[in-house]
Amino acid sequence: MARIMAIDYGKKRTGLAVTDPLQLIASGLTTIPTHNLIPYLKKYLSEEQVELILIGEPKNLDGGATDATALVTECVRILQKNFPELPVKKVDERFTSKLAVRAMIDSGLKKKDRQNKALVDEISATIILQEYLQHK
Repeated sequence: MARIMAIDYGKKRTGLAVTDPLQLIASGLTTIPTHNLIPYLKKYLSEEQVELILIGEPKNLDGGATDATALVTECVRILQKNFPELPVKKVDERFTSKLAVRAMIDSGLKKKDRQNKALVDEISATIILQEYLQHK
């Protein structure tokens, strides 16, 4: 079985998470500068089988679009252009950053470590993926 990947896309940084090959466990992969996303994915996908990419879709509390929604839509277009054989699915990412910070607090990370925005992005991607697996 192939992995599922989740992307927490941001203007500066992008967090990535993947499942194990059996699609049971979601794990943080890394956080990369957004401008390196496509080269990183080309290398990763040449080494690992991925059957689906999930990308967090930012929404307001009322379900409407945010300022970042257009960025994610453009990223989906670029992903589909570069990886036409790979389905890309948008999933609601409301509250994932807050949940990520809460997970960091609950795990006992010091305040200085919790200010690491790259770690927040990676954990957010992991939460997106875990929620997808729970509802699958």
